[in-house]
Amino acid sequence: MENRNGARRRVVVTGMGMVTPVGNDLQSTWDALKAGRTGAGPITQFDTTDFDVRFAAEVKNFDVDRYLERKEAKRMDRFAQLAMAASQEAVTQAGLADKPANVDFDRVGVVIGSGIGGIATFEEQTRVMLERGPKRISPFFVPMFIPDIAAGHVSMRYGMRGPNYCTVSACASSAHALGDALRIIQRGEADVMVAGGAEATVTPLTIAGFANMKALSSRNDSPETASRPFDATRDGFVLGEGSGIVVLEELEHAMSRGAEIFGELTGFGQSADAYHLTAPAPEGAGAQLAIRAALRDAGLEPTAVDYINAHGTSTPMNDLNETLAVKAVFGDHAYHLVMASTKSMTGHLLGAAGGVEAVICTLVCRDGFIPPTINFSTPDPACDLNYAHNQPIEQPVRVAATNSFGFGGHNVCLTVQRWDGQ
Repeated sequence: MENRNGARRRVVVTGMGMVTPVGNDLQSTWDALKAGRTGAGPITQFDTTDFDVRFAAEVKNFDVDRYLERKEAKRMDRFAQLAMAASQEAVTQAGLADKPANVDFDRVGVVIGSGIGGIATFEEQTRVMLERGPKRISPFFVPMFIPDIAAGHVSMRYGMRGPNYCTVSACASSAHALGDALRIIQRGEADVMVAGGAEATVTPLTIAGFANMKALSSRNDSPETASRPFDATRDGFVLGEGSGIVVLEELEHAMSRGAEIFGELTGFGQSADAYHLTAPAPEGAGAQLAIRAALRDAGLEPTAVDYINAHGTSTPMNDLNETLAVKAVFGDHAYHLVMASTKSMTGHLLGAAGGVEAVICTLVCRDGFIPPTINFSTPDPACDLNYAHNQPIEQPVRVAATNSFGFGGHNVCLTVQRWDGQ
């Protein structure tokens, strides 16, 4: 895990890409978040007449032809298309799209997480099977459905022959992807990693499943205000879709080729609740372990953290237990940092959430601008921290942390630090 000077290999961000319910690229997403705009609205991808929940946070006006040939796109599930779009933006920003000669692509890898993978393809091909029989199943069904295929497509497009796989840990999937990519570079197994997540689960089966387990908000009359993290009237999350991708690079490698550096990924902590299929452990016990591990990995004291991008799903139990976890780890400093939830605007992107929110943390550190947690109306006495309710906060942010917690008790915390040129 050391560079040629005997120091721990440092890992910096040299490229970022996003496709989200509030914007189809990095800048449009960032502008929308800064302005407090929501991406929630009535579902347009299928008929919701018989559904209890009829809204979501969809990616809008996505033009796949900007990124893929028509024939190629037809052989990809929507989640992989979104991953390709975000990856193209990140790889291009990092100056790697044209395969520069000063980069060894045997040492460039890809880890892209997805909680569910090609669920739309699965649903569509199931209908074909039931209505038309097994001989009509597409020969592309399996490579369109499997969650690892997004990483495979990215590596094939750019000739990236380093470590390549998918992480699957529900809503922690892409946070795990970034953590794994960090470790791969630190161990010296690669110099550059494209990492993040993609999800496209606004489908009949997924909406019905989450609705029937009472995980989703049921505010059909007001989708734009349904995601209200840390508010006393929160009643569930809003399902979202999209992709968030970063290019991570060993510091000396990035500097040697003159790459622009946007931030530094410094800490990765992970844990399990070992408690319940869907409910968080009491007082966020597992989350506490992950946050402490990330701070320890980064060599940071709790007081160094200025901003936490909260998991903040807008469910009653998650928001309470995440708040309790932060209070337990940070003590009095919990009342001095800002813990805001961008899911109030993007909805919950499941396996893509960690990737998108790591990009957001990098932008927060770069710009000193914290997007708001929108839709606040009723205080919850148990959630009494500074959540940037309804108003953004402009202040310098040197250290940001992002939390991702998944069904099954999977917890990840990542720390991102502002790049000051040294």
